[in-house]
Amino acid sequence: MSKIDDPLNYSEHMGRPLSVEDWIISGFGGELDGLWGSMMQRVAGFHSKHSFSNKNNNGHDMGYRIALTVEELGEFSAAITKGKSKNEISEELADILILILGHSLALEIDLEKEFHNKMDIIMKRPSIKGGLGIRVTNYKKTN
Repeated sequence: MSKIDDPLNYSEHMGRPLSVEDWIISGFGGELDGLWGSMMQRVAGFHSKHSFSNKNNNGHDMGYRIALTVEELGEFSAAITKGKSKNEISEELADILILILGHSLALEIDLEKEFHNKMDIIMKRPSIKGGLGIRVTNYKKTN
Protein backbone atom coordinates (compact mmCIF):
# COMPACT_ATOMS: atom_id res chain seq x y z
CA MET A 1 0.00 0.00 0.00
CA SER A 2 1.44 3.38 -1.00
CA LYS A 3 1.42 6.63 0.98
CA ILE A 4 -1.41 7.82 -1.26
CA ASP A 5 -3.51 4.71 -0.55
CA ASP A 6 -2.92 5.05 3.18
CA PRO A 7 -3.34 8.66 4.34
CA LEU A 8 -2.44 7.62 7.88
CA ASN A 9 1.08 6.83 6.66
CA TYR A 10 2.00 10.52 6.92
CA SER A 11 1.24 10.65 10.65
CA GLU A 12 4.89 10.14 11.62
CA HIS A 13 5.47 13.91 11.44
CA MET A 14 3.05 15.65 13.81
CA GLY A 15 0.17 13.89 12.04
CA ARG A 16 0.59 16.01 8.93
CA PRO A 17 1.37 15.28 5.30
CA LEU A 18 4.82 15.89 3.80
CA SER A 19 4.71 15.07 0.10
CA VAL A 20 2.67 16.72 -2.66
CA GLU A 21 0.50 13.61 -2.90
CA ASP A 22 -0.06 13.51 0.87
CA TRP A 23 -1.14 17.17 0.92
CA ILE A 24 -3.51 16.66 -2.02
CA ILE A 25 -5.34 13.74 -0.36
CA SER A 26 -5.12 15.03 3.22
CA GLY A 27 -8.08 17.36 3.26
CA PHE A 28 -5.96 19.86 5.20
CA GLY A 29 -6.60 23.56 4.73
CA GLY A 30 -8.52 23.90 1.49
CA GLU A 31 -9.78 27.37 2.37
CA LEU A 32 -7.94 30.68 2.73
CA ASP A 33 -7.79 30.59 6.51
CA GLY A 34 -4.35 32.03 7.19
CA LEU A 35 -3.14 28.69 8.48
CA TRP A 36 -0.14 26.62 7.47
CA GLY A 37 -2.28 23.83 6.03
CA SER A 38 -4.06 26.06 3.52
CA MET A 39 -0.74 27.44 2.27
CA MET A 40 0.85 24.02 1.94
CA GLN A 41 -2.17 22.50 0.24
CA ARG A 42 -2.29 25.31 -2.33
CA VAL A 43 1.44 24.95 -3.10
CA ALA A 44 0.98 21.17 -3.33
CA GLY A 45 -1.88 21.74 -5.78
CA PHE A 46 0.40 23.98 -7.86
CA HIS A 47 3.13 21.31 -7.85
CA SER A 48 0.63 18.62 -8.80
CA LYS A 49 -0.93 20.71 -11.59
CA HIS A 50 2.45 21.25 -13.27
CA SER A 51 3.89 17.78 -12.46
CA PHE A 52 7.10 19.20 -11.01
CA SER A 53 8.10 15.84 -9.54
CA ASN A 54 7.75 13.99 -12.86
CA LYS A 55 11.08 12.54 -13.99
CA ASN A 56 10.36 13.78 -17.54
CA ASN A 57 10.38 17.29 -16.03
CA ASN A 58 13.68 16.57 -14.21
CA GLY A 59 11.82 15.79 -11.00
CA HIS A 60 12.55 17.98 -8.03
CA ASP A 61 16.01 19.06 -9.17
CA MET A 62 17.18 20.99 -6.10
CA GLY A 63 19.98 22.71 -8.00
CA TYR A 64 17.41 24.19 -10.35
CA ARG A 65 15.07 25.03 -7.45
CA ILE A 66 17.88 26.85 -5.64
CA ALA A 67 18.71 28.79 -8.81
CA LEU A 68 15.05 29.84 -9.05
CA THR A 69 15.16 30.95 -5.41
CA VAL A 70 18.27 33.06 -6.02
CA GLU A 71 16.52 34.58 -9.05
CA GLU A 72 13.48 35.46 -6.92
CA LEU A 73 15.69 36.89 -4.16
CA GLY A 74 17.26 39.11 -6.82
CA GLU A 75 13.83 40.29 -7.95
CA PHE A 76 12.87 41.02 -4.33
CA SER A 77 16.13 42.92 -3.81
CA ALA A 78 15.62 44.91 -7.01
CA ALA A 79 12.08 45.82 -5.95
CA ILE A 80 13.47 47.21 -2.68
CA THR A 81 16.45 49.06 -4.17
CA LYS A 82 14.41 50.49 -7.05
CA GLY A 83 11.81 51.83 -4.65
CA LYS A 84 8.95 49.85 -6.16
CA SER A 85 5.50 49.89 -4.56
CA LYS A 86 4.71 47.85 -1.47
CA ASN A 87 2.38 45.75 -3.64
CA GLU A 88 5.23 44.85 -6.05
CA ILE A 89 7.59 44.14 -3.14
CA SER A 90 5.02 41.91 -1.41
CA GLU A 91 4.47 39.95 -4.64
CA GLU A 92 8.20 39.21 -4.88
CA LEU A 93 8.29 38.17 -1.22
CA ALA A 94 5.32 35.84 -1.83
CA ASP A 95 7.24 34.24 -4.74
CA ILE A 96 10.08 33.44 -2.34
CA LEU A 97 7.72 31.95 0.23
CA ILE A 98 5.99 29.79 -2.40
CA LEU A 99 9.37 28.46 -3.55
CA ILE A 100 10.48 27.72 0.01
CA LEU A 101 7.24 25.88 0.77
CA GLY A 102 7.76 23.97 -2.48
CA HIS A 103 11.28 23.03 -1.40
CA SER A 104 9.82 21.45 1.74
CA LEU A 105 7.39 19.46 -0.44
CA ALA A 106 10.17 18.38 -2.81
CA LEU A 107 12.30 17.22 0.11
CA GLU A 108 9.36 15.93 2.18
CA ILE A 109 10.36 18.04 5.16
CA ASP A 110 7.88 19.18 7.80
CA LEU A 111 8.86 22.83 7.52
CA GLU A 112 6.39 24.03 10.13
CA LYS A 113 7.92 21.69 12.72
CA GLU A 114 11.45 22.72 11.70
CA PHE A 115 10.44 26.39 11.89
CA HIS A 116 9.30 25.99 15.51
CA ASN A 117 12.41 23.95 16.41
CA LYS A 118 14.68 26.64 14.95
CA MET A 119 12.74 29.46 16.64
CA ASP A 120 13.27 27.72 19.99
CA ILE A 121 17.01 27.72 19.30
CA ILE A 122 17.41 31.27 17.98
CA MET A 123 15.27 32.78 20.75
CA LYS A 124 18.08 31.78 23.13
CA ARG A 125 20.83 33.44 21.07
CA PRO A 126 22.30 36.83 21.89
CA SER A 127 22.23 39.71 19.44
CA ILE A 128 25.33 41.48 18.20
CA LYS A 129 25.36 45.04 16.87
CA GLY A 130 27.41 45.21 13.71
CA GLY A 131 28.11 47.93 11.19
CA LEU A 132 24.84 47.34 9.36
CA GLY A 133 22.57 46.55 12.30
CA ILE A 134 21.60 43.85 14.77
CA ARG A 135 22.45 40.24 14.04
CA VAL A 136 21.23 37.27 16.09
CA THR A 137 23.81 34.52 15.75
CA ASN A 138 26.21 32.15 17.49
CA TYR A 139 28.98 34.04 15.70
CA LYS A 140 31.39 35.65 18.12
CA LYS A 141 32.71 39.09 17.25
CA THR A 142 36.51 39.29 17.23
CA ASN A 143 38.56 42.44 17.65
